Parts: sequence; C-alpha cells; structure tokens
Amino acid sequence: MDGAIRKPFQGVSNIIRFNWHFYLLAIVLLSLLFFIAIVSHYPYNAWAMAIMFLIILPTVTSLAVSWYVYDASKLYGLPWLETANHSGKKVVNINAGFDETSHILTRKFPNAEVIIFDFFDPQNHTEISIKRARKAYPAYANTQHIKTEALPLPDNYADIVCLTFAAHEIRGDNERKIFFSEVKRILKPGAHIFLTEHLRGTLNFLAYNIGFFHFLSFATWCNTFKAASLKITKVVKTTPFVTTFILE
Repeated sequence: MDGAIRKPFQGVSNIIRFNWHFYLLAIVLLSLLFFIAIVSHYPYNAWAMAIMFLIILPTVTSLAVSWYVYDASKLYGLPWLETANHSGKKVVNINAGFDETSHILTRKFPNAEVIIFDFFDPQNHTEISIKRARKAYPAYANTQHIKTEALPLPDNYADIVCLTFAAHEIRGDNERKIFFSEVKRILKPGAHIFLTEHLRGTLNFLAYNIGFFHFLSFATWCNTFKAASLKITKVVKTTPFVTTFILE
C-alpha cells in the first residue's frame, strides 16, 4: 500500500480501530463528567469541565497529528529511498507484526528480491493494538518469522534494509544492540539501512502526551548504532514528528 493507493484517513482510522478501548474509556469518562457538570454547582461543575478539557485536548491533538503524519504527508511514499538504485537489489524489510511497507517496496524495486522478516514475539510483544492489527492485516506473502538475535541470511547479503516503525518494539538495550549488529552483518559494504521512527522529544510529547514514552530518544538510537558499529550518513525529517536515519 503506497501513498497512491492508501485509503483516505486510513492511518488515523487504524489508530482508532486498534486502540478503540482507550477511546471508549474517554467517551465514558467524558459522558460522566458532562453529567456532573450539568447537575452540580460551583466549584464541582468547573472542575468537571476542566477535566473534560484535559481529556479532549490531547485526544484531538494526537488524532490530528496522526492524520497529518500517516495520511496527509508523503510518509508512505518512502521519499528517503529515492536515491537508491531500483535494479538488481536484495532488499530486506523487517517489521514487528504490522507491515504497511512491503507492498510499497515491491513496487519501488520491481526487479529486486524483497525479503520480509517479522520479529513479532507474542510472549514479549503483548500490546493488544498489535494483535488487532495482525488480525486486520494478515502478513504479506512469504513473510518469514525470525528472532531478533539471528537473521537467517548470510554475511554481506543485503543492499538495502528497511525498518519502519518497528525497531523501537525491541525494548531491551542489549537485545536491540545485538539485533542491529545482525543487521550490519547481513549488509553489503557501502549498503544502507533505512530506519524510520518517532523520537522521544518535545514535539512528539506535545502530540502524543505520555504515549511518547513508547518511543526512543535520539541519544538512545545513537548509542545503539555505535554499539553495532554503524554510522549515520543522513537524517531525513519527513515531518517534524518522524525521523529516518540512513545508516551504513
């Protein structure tokens, strides 16, 4: 599904669909607070209205930013790949259980061998949203399930490795460093890794509130890259909220 064939509001509707329990809870709380605001007197009605505002503002903000990032921007055109050679490539795409980019890569690299790995582990990745996403969107054809500590490819194999909103799901620092060392092992000399993530920073805090704690900071990523002997050759900001590291 590239930017040309994604449905309108697909990104933000998926967020609501996969996390509907949060929005249902918000609606219940808002209904209760609205009732309190109507039937009570000052200061209780003022407090109820204030709490309603504190629920509505971050919810609307996060959905508006999500629409901008996932539906209105050029994110799913993968513009950071425009300089990559589209012929004779071995492309490895790695996801964490929800794959929205393999369709795009097979279109962008029609003459390439596109290998798709999924490191989702139901024992460690217990988020209900991922389980709902996997049920709604079955794995892309020929996807191989892998372990993060061992990629089933020989040394110096891949021309391109793509990780889009996936690697942050590897929560342990040591496991993440081992994983990126494995990615480096399968990468040909001079080839590139394209890592796309939200970063734990001010803008994403303003957009997603406490949800930004699920993201990793720029410094954490740099420590991971250094431990795996990878260097950043370029940083691309598709939007102010999303960063792509180009590594070699």
